[in-house]
Amino acid sequence: MKPVTKLLLSVVALSAAFAQTKGDYIVYGGTYTRPNKSKGIYAWRFQPATGKLTSIGLVGETVSPSFLAVHPNKKFLYAVNEIGNYKGEKAGSVTAFAIDAKTGTLKALNTVSSRGDGPCHLAIDPTGKWLIVANYGGGSIAEYPVHPDGTLGESSSFVQHTGSSVNPARQKGPHAHSTVLSPDGKLVFVNDLGLDQILSYKVDGLKPADPPFTKVAPGSGPRHLAFAPNGHFAYAITEMTASVIAYRYAGGKFEELQTIPNLSEDFPNMSGAEIAVHPSGKFVYSSTRGHNSISVFAVDPSKGTLTFVDRTPTQGKTPRNFAIDPTGGYLFAANQDSDNIVVFKIDAKTGKLTPSGDVLEAGNPVCVTFVPAQ
Repeated sequence: MKPVTKLLLSVVALSAAFAQTKGDYIVYGGTYTRPNKSKGIYAWRFQPATGKLTSIGLVGETVSPSFLAVHPNKKFLYAVNEIGNYKGEKAGSVTAFAIDAKTGTLKALNTVSSRGDGPCHLAIDPTGKWLIVANYGGGSIAEYPVHPDGTLGESSSFVQHTGSSVNPARQKGPHAHSTVLSPDGKLVFVNDLGLDQILSYKVDGLKPADPPFTKVAPGSGPRHLAFAPNGHFAYAITEMTASVIAYRYAGGKFEELQTIPNLSEDFPNMSGAEIAVHPSGKFVYSSTRGHNSISVFAVDPSKGTLTFVDRTPTQGKTPRNFAIDPTGGYLFAANQDSDNIVVFKIDAKTGKLTPSGDVLEAGNPVCVTFVPAQ
């Protein structure tokens, strides 16, 4: 292929991507279901160009869909059901939904066992063929084939973590907390809070990769992980010490560069929750529960290290998860214990957050994700 042709294809691809970011989105919110508070997954229509949000309401009734993941084809959505008893076994479940991109409504397709207690996170590989779930209570992970019609097959691979770490109250056993795909989609990384490790597996079979794990400072409790858009750096949030660990990433290996706290001093009952990298790669955001804030860090583009920029109250209690919209213009913070999702504008130059004035009502919100609307 001639260089000019390649350039034209790149321009077309970039134009298509930019056109999509200028369109509307459906914002989905996963929740903990509670009487008189929440019945499942809720949705809003969002116009990034204007910031306008319109409530759609309850779109998928299911028990405690605490974390959500969207299929690469944007036609299907998957939710962990964070429970401890599924059909009489000590396990949670995973539910598949078909997305109606015009109305935002969800049609339940099927539900399968998560094979472990308290599933709290899930991810789908870039091919859309495999879904991997982390079971926090069970300290395990399970993998599922995703069928062409969006339904899930029964678990084809399962790994039970074993071991402990230094904190007797929190780390007597394993607690798998997230499943994050590598930039090339060939590996899945599992932050295990109970082991103080980031474990590495090959997608399609969950065989240990090389190296099989990366150690984290004892007593840190690694929770979530996010990669920079260029794939060269990664950032982990620790729950127990509420810090961000910056890594250089290459060939399945993490090289620790820096650990930087969310807060400048200890705060009662604080814990780290979520981490995200801005689509531009210029900023990293992390949330602290207890303190109820989101910290903003600037990224050194060559080194990958972080410099503190700002800290913003989330205007609610217990910011469990937050998400940056695909345009990079807004951040949605899910405040689990104040029953609201607060929307912030992102300053493209500084990364700082400013409340947009929009506060979405949702009972015990946990997770936010976006799907292109029609």
